[in-house]
Amino acid sequence: MTPTYVVTGGGRGIGRAVVERLLKDGGTVVAVERDAAALDWAGPRVVPVVGDAADESVIEHAADLAQAQGGLSGWVNNAAVFRDASVHTATTAEIRALIAANLDLAVVGCATAVRRFLEAGTPGAIVNITSHQARRAVPGSLPYSTAKAAIEGLTRALAVEYGRRGIRVNAVAPGSVATERYAEFLAAQPAEMAAGIEAEMARLHPLGRVAGADEVAAAVVYLLSDGAAFVTGATVPVDGGRAALGIDPESRE
Repeated sequence: MTPTYVVTGGGRGIGRAVVERLLKDGGTVVAVERDAAALDWAGPRVVPVVGDAADESVIEHAADLAQAQGGLSGWVNNAAVFRDASVHTATTAEIRALIAANLDLAVVGCATAVRRFLEAGTPGAIVNITSHQARRAVPGSLPYSTAKAAIEGLTRALAVEYGRRGIRVNAVAPGSVATERYAEFLAAQPAEMAAGIEAEMARLHPLGRVAGADEVAAAVVYLLSDGAAFVTGATVPVDGGRAALGIDPESRE
């Protein structure tokens, strides 16, 4: 039976790299994306679902499609919202909404995946994409850092509650990654400033560079695989040593 996976935010960046690696390994992937154009590259073994990954109806539809392909094997909650805010400049309501915007994506995906695995009576694996900022925040990142820290707690709680039912739940915490978003950010800067940013990124990561999206995807796919059959409740940093080094790139009062 061909393994089938759901990947949210599967059209670009880390999500696309995960989809491509799963396809290479012979899987079929249901890719959830808000922007239909982001999945223009997808081939016949990618089943597109256009919609918000925090919308339960969208995610239930994605799960239905995965099961129709032969059964759900794994689930990756990759979709994220990138918007900074500070409590002295944003309202409490805005801060709470931004935290929920990221946390809801994982809660909805995890709940749907767990229920489907239980209903089918089959084992399964879930991987949540978090961030180095879950443990080492930078100024302005409060909503994102808070949500990602909560997702790591969610990961551990689910692993403990459902491990005896054959469901493994892990997280991958990337550092900086050379995604399309990163490339667009650099391209928008003057050449000298872009070079300075790249030098700073090299300094922050002991391996001397940012990650490729495919390198993060490799860890995700490993955690979905039988090779990780005894790994659950873990957060795996794929950050080139950034969290271990612990330099704050935006240190200021």
